[in-house]
Amino acid sequence: MTNAAEFSGVTQSYGETIAVDNLNLQIEEGKLTTLLGPSGCGKTTTLRMLAGYITPSAGTITINGVDATRLPPEKRNLGMVFQSYALFPHLTVADNVGFGLKLRKVPAAKRRELVLHNLDLVGLAHLADRKPKALSGGQQQRVALARAIAISPSLLLLDEPLSNLDARLRVQMRSEIRRIQAETGLTVVLVTHDQEEALEMSDVMVVMRAGKVMQTGAPATVFTAPANRFVADFLGYENFLATADGSLLTVRPEHLRVGTAGGTTGGAPATGLNLPAVVTDSVYRGVDHIVTMTATDAAGQQTTLVSTTRRDTLSSDQSGVRPGDRVLAQARDHEIVRLAA
Repeated sequence: MTNAAEFSGVTQSYGETIAVDNLNLQIEEGKLTTLLGPSGCGKTTTLRMLAGYITPSAGTITINGVDATRLPPEKRNLGMVFQSYALFPHLTVADNVGFGLKLRKVPAAKRRELVLHNLDLVGLAHLADRKPKALSGGQQQRVALARAIAISPSLLLLDEPLSNLDARLRVQMRSEIRRIQAETGLTVVLVTHDQEEALEMSDVMVVMRAGKVMQTGAPATVFTAPANRFVADFLGYENFLATADGSLLTVRPEHLRVGTAGGTTGGAPATGLNLPAVVTDSVYRGVDHIVTMTATDAAGQQTTLVSTTRRDTLSSDQSGVRPGDRVLAQARDHEIVRLAA
């Protein structure tokens, strides 16, 4: 494994506020790494330190093995795409894409070749002579992406690049960014607060909270084995149960089934969860059915549990439950995640 960038003991503070706290992180070459977390977790500050827009209060940042901690942005050979696109309105699409190449004094003929190549890569070569105002939001984002990669950056940094697009375009651009990253072999660092976006696009996910890394790993690993309650909660685990020994268990809503007296959910699990509960709400939504329950866990604490069942797997017992019904909250052992403290 080769690291395109590395943070070693990096801290960024503003007075008494610590935005990033002793960060140690490796960005693998040729991978798409997402920095994921809620607002204020330090992910954008981390990206801006990597870009050179912020100098860390402590620690070292290396890019391709070179200490870049105090290098200005223009000396780092990085491409960056912001959520606002930041296109020059008075320049054509082609001139926007070629702007960084012109600053680097790339000869005109070579510059035209690179501009057309990168516009073709994002599917916009036919709009080379248009101005940004004549483009849709998705097209403007593609131009910003083409401009960032035209300079052959060591890393491509994306700061919430899809947040201003509608839902359909966001899904489309996720696929486009993955395709471009695969075709070019670029190392990409993407900042997002969207769990679905991170899961779909990442080779490596870095989940952050309060300036610290909570968990790093492949999306499937982080999703199926969250390291702690914060990561589990952030990724959509809704059911948390304390055990008698003080540890914590969690089950995703789609893995929690509802069993009733005299009925089954395909058979109670031989091992795992089989907890008495009382239904507080039952909602049919067409594609699925949501049952909310209260139960007392092994530590004697009352907790709320949520079960989501797809319509095509819904049993008559589950569809017939009503508030006040006494049921069993059930999950198989392999569906239960045991969390660290």
